[in-house]
Amino acid sequence: MPGTPFIHLRVRSAYSLAEGALPAPRLVELATQHDMPALAVTDTNNLFGALEISEKLAGAGVQPITGITLSVDFADTPQQEGGAPLPPPALALLAMSEEGHANLMRLSSLAWQEGALKTGRAQVPLAAVEELNGGLICLTGGPPGPIDRALAEAQDELAAARLDLLREAFGDRLYVELQRHGEEPEKRNEPWLVERAYALGLPLVATNDCHFATHDDFAAHEVLLCIADGVQLDDPGRRRLTPEHHFKSPNEMKALFADLPEAVANTAQIARRCHFRPQTRRPMLPRYTGDDGAVRDEAAELRAQAHAGLKRRLAVQGPAAGFSERGYVERLDYELGVIEQMGFPGYFLIVADFIQWAKGRGIPVGPGRGSGAGSLVAYALTITDLDPLRFGLLFERFLNPERVSMPDFDIDFCQERRDEVIAYVQDRYGADNVAQIITFGTLQARAVVRDVGRVLGMPYPQVDRLSKLVPSGPGVSITLGEAIEAEPRLKAEAEADEQVARLLAVGQKLEGLFRHASTHAAGVVIGERPLVELIPLYRDPNSALPVTQFNMKWVEQAGLVKFDFLGLKTLSVIDRAVALIRRADPDFVFAVAGLDDAETYAMLARGETVGVFQ
Repeated sequence: MPGTPFIHLRVRSAYSLAEGALPAPRLVELATQHDMPALAVTDTNNLFGALEISEKLAGAGVQPITGITLSVDFADTPQQEGGAPLPPPALALLAMSEEGHANLMRLSSLAWQEGALKTGRAQVPLAAVEELNGGLICLTGGPPGPIDRALAEAQDELAAARLDLLREAFGDRLYVELQRHGEEPEKRNEPWLVERAYALGLPLVATNDCHFATHDDFAAHEVLLCIADGVQLDDPGRRRLTPEHHFKSPNEMKALFADLPEAVANTAQIARRCHFRPQTRRPMLPRYTGDDGAVRDEAAELRAQAHAGLKRRLAVQGPAAGFSERGYVERLDYELGVIEQMGFPGYFLIVADFIQWAKGRGIPVGPGRGSGAGSLVAYALTITDLDPLRFGLLFERFLNPERVSMPDFDIDFCQERRDEVIAYVQDRYGADNVAQIITFGTLQARAVVRDVGRVLGMPYPQVDRLSKLVPSGPGVSITLGEAIEAEPRLKAEAEADEQVARLLAVGQKLEGLFRHASTHAAGVVIGERPLVELIPLYRDPNSALPVTQFNMKWVEQAGLVKFDFLGLKTLSVIDRAVALIRRADPDFVFAVAGLDDAETYAMLARGETVGVFQ
C-alpha cells in the first residue's frame, strides 16, 4: 500500500482551548513535512480557527477539511451515581460541501448558544444532528464517541441502536472510526466495531486523535490539560491522554493499521469527498434604510445629510480662522468623493445613525478619538465633535484611496449606557444580525510560569518569585526564552534546581497557546443577514449578546464589518461632573467648553493627570 496516502482526519488545533497544542502555523508545518495532500481539523465543539486554518493550509498547497468534534446528547445517556448526567459522547463531522459547512456553523452555534446555556456545557441534541446533517460526513467518534462509550459500559445493544440511528441519518456518509492509541477500551471495542461494520456494509476509517506534534510534547501537554482543569499533575483522577495522541506520520499510521489497509485508504477517499473550504469575503454591510424602512440611495443620502449637517455646524460655530464657508464645502465634497469611490457611504450612515440616536437620548458619546477625527464628513454628521480644519487634521490618515481598507471609527460611549445603544442597533438591524466579537487569552510568559508551577505542585513563594523575574509592564513584550537569556537569575535557578528547569522547559512549550475565550471590549459586527449564515457563533456566559467564533482579524476576513462600541468610565465620570456644574451654571454645555482655560493647563503642567483618559 505504498502509494496510498494517509490523511489525518482528527486533529485538535490550539483552538480546542487548553486542550489542543497545535497552532495553525504548526499544523501547516506538519502537513507539509509529511507530504499530506489534505488535513482535517476537528476542534472540540467549535470552529474558532476554521477560516484561519483553511486559508493557511490552502496557501501552503494543502487541502483543508473543516470539521468539528461535536458533543451530542443521545437522550439515552445513563446517569452517574447521584443523578448527575455523564458528559455527552462526541461525533466527528466533516464538511463535504457548502451545505455541510453551513450545517457545521449552525450545529456549533447551537451547541454554544442553546446547549451551553441550558446545561452548562456545549452540546446539541441528536435531533439537531438528524436535521442538520446534509453535506456532512460522520465518523463515529472513537473512544469518546457514542458507540465506543456504550461498548465500554458493556451495553452492546445500546451501541447497536446508536449505530443504527447514525446509519439512518447519514447513510453512505457514515464511517466506523478506529483508533489505536494503545488504550484498553480501544482494544476491547475494536472486534465488535469491525464485525458490525462488515455486517452492515459500513466503511472503516483509521484515525489518530492528534492533540500535539510529537512524543516530546506529551509531558507539556499533560500540564496543559491540568491548567485547563485546575488540578495538579499528581492528581490521580486528572484527565489523561497518551504519548500516542501526537501527529503521527503517514508511515506510522500505515504500519499501525497494516491489518486493515482499507481503513487507511478511506482517509483519502473521505478527503476526495470533501470539496468545500471557507474562504475570505469582501466586506458586507447591511443596506441603509430611512426611518420609514425604505432602502435609500446611500451616496445621495450621505451627501444630503453631510451638507445639511455642515450647514448646521457652521451656523453655530462658524469657519475656523483662515477658512471660508466655501473652503469647508470644498473639503466636504472632496471627502464625499473619496468615500463614494471606496464604496463606504453606507458605513458612515450606519455609524451616524446610532451615534445620533445615542446623543438624542442623552447618552454621553466621546467627541472623537483616533484618525476618524480628521474627517469633516464625520464632523458634519455629528459622528465626531471636533472640527478637523480648526485643528489641522488630515482626512487621509483615516481614509486613503491609495490604501484601500475599511474605515474604523473609534467610538466611545458612557459605560453605564453602552448597552442601550447596542440594543438599538439590534432592534434596527435584527437581533440575529448583530454580535460582539470573541477574543482569545493566551498563556503569556509570566502567567505561564505561575500556571506551570502550580500544576507541578511547587511552593507558591518560589513560583511567585520566579514569575517576577520575567520582565513585565506596559509596552513590554517578551517571550519566556528571551527572559531566560536576559535574566541571569532565572538561568541560575534552572541550573540549581531540576524542578525549576522543568518548569521553564514546559513553560516555553506552552507559551502562546490559547487558554480561554472572552469578549472584545468594543467590537460589534452588524450583518446584512442572520450572522449564523455567515459565521459560527459563540455564547460568552458573561454576556447576553451572541459572540462571533472568529476573532477580530478573521471576522473581518469573513466579510463582516466591525463597529466600535467602547464603554468608557471616563465619559460616565464627565457626565456626573457636568450634572454637578449645572447646579451652579444651568447653561453649561461640555461640548462647547473652551480649550484655552489657563487653570486646566497649569494643572496638566504640574503632572496632575490621574484619571485623564489616554
